[in-house]
Amino acid sequence: MNHIQLRGSRQLARLFALPCLLSASLAMAGVIDESKASLELRNFYLNRDFRQESARQAKAEEWGQGFIARFESGFSDGPLGVGLDAIGELGIKLDSSRDRRGTGLLPFGPTSQEPVDDYSELGLTGKLRVSKSVLRLGTLQPWLPIALYNDTRLLPSTFQGGMLTSQDIEGLTLDGGRLTRGNLRDSSGRDEIGYGNATSDAFDFAGGSYAISPQLAVSYYYGRLDEIYRQQYLGLVHNQPLPGGFSLRSDIRYFDSRGDGRQRAGEIDNRNLNGMFSLSHGAHRVSAAWQSLSGNSAFPYLNGGAAYVVNLVTLNDFTRAEEDSWQLRYDYDFAAQGIPGLTFMTRYVDGRNARSATTRSGEEWERDTDLAYVVQSGSLKGVSLRWRNLSFRSGSGLATDIDENRLILGYTLALW
Repeated sequence: MNHIQLRGSRQLARLFALPCLLSASLAMAGVIDESKASLELRNFYLNRDFRQESARQAKAEEWGQGFIARFESGFSDGPLGVGLDAIGELGIKLDSSRDRRGTGLLPFGPTSQEPVDDYSELGLTGKLRVSKSVLRLGTLQPWLPIALYNDTRLLPSTFQGGMLTSQDIEGLTLDGGRLTRGNLRDSSGRDEIGYGNATSDAFDFAGGSYAISPQLAVSYYYGRLDEIYRQQYLGLVHNQPLPGGFSLRSDIRYFDSRGDGRQRAGEIDNRNLNGMFSLSHGAHRVSAAWQSLSGNSAFPYLNGGAAYVVNLVTLNDFTRAEEDSWQLRYDYDFAAQGIPGLTFMTRYVDGRNARSATTRSGEEWERDTDLAYVVQSGSLKGVSLRWRNLSFRSGSGLATDIDENRLILGYTLALW
């Protein structure tokens, strides 16, 4: 066994041992009865073909194996419940090279530019519960409009900080907290929280969502990345059953982003109105979306995160300054044809009027096709295979043209 295999084996052994060690340490606290642990295996191949003669490299091609161990404890008895969560991540290089790096699957050395053989992260989260309010301190993966972790590659990103979530009032969920550091999806290190090339001491946020009825929910959030930007979000989601077995889902989102303090990342001035309407009937779903940006800057979001916009697709998010974009999408579930577990999706997004350093009227488009299957029975039950194919083209020097394929093999093993 060579040195790389031995080191990867040791890292993997630590991930398997993590839930057991945590169980032993918490057993006396009476929190194990409601605990759960899992190990997710993710095999990811990505091939990106750059379609321009001026591209810095002909292609980017990498293959990796990811392991994500999660442990979530219950809470101790009494009015103040105490618990501990943990996440352990390990990514192992299966194939890459210096001239094929840059897919976002694997980090690479700053000097050698060689992709690393493996990278990992261990995160612990202490938690306190009073009634239906929970305070979490440590490693976080927020899923909020103004702070959204990224899970589009081999390993998901994480943040460090504290977050309070309260559901004491029926139908109302309140969130608030502070993030101070972030771990990117292809990194073992925890960097200062920031946006672009600028860093900040903290990102503070607060807000919540309220279910007015089972069909209608509204939400509002405010976030402030100290000395960089402040952002407000207002959202509405409505589900409406229609005659004939149809149903209509409306998802409307609005962001207002402005500079804060010294504006370390430069001027931030952006308004972003976007929404998607989806009509479903049986195995079919047809969706139409639009996204309209105004102001002097692109739409800002945290490093290590993702943009909570409807035109965030496989490669692009269409959030350049002043960009207008629309999307058409179709989904089909082959369970209607007697093949449960097989699903299909295709979509097309077109962006116009984008402003950058090189143009004031840039255009770009992306076409995605997604075919996925989850084994329904037998010894391979739960194994998933997904093929993602995309083509991206842009004009006026906005970005490099790309054809890309992704193959993702996944399986989640419930440890208990």
